[in-house]
Amino acid sequence: MGRIGPVEIIIFLVVVLLIFGGRGKISGIMGDFAKGIKSFRKGMKEPDVDTSQTTSGALVNEPINVTPDKEKSKV
Repeated sequence: MGRIGPVEIIIFLVVVLLIFGGRGKISGIMGDFAKGIKSFRKGMKEPDVDTSQTTSGALVNEPINVTPDKEKSKV
């Protein structure tokens, strides 16, 4: 125990290659993270829009009857 063998070195190199390899993976991830924070802040600044009513005044979340009529199912 405590010895570093060839398998451990290969695993270490693969992990390092995945993290730091490629064309700026870390900077790309951090850029996406920053864009997410900016869009979250923008969403927090915008006023809430009442989506419960349409322009006609009817409620959007009204229950819809999806059960078939018994007369039609007897056909």
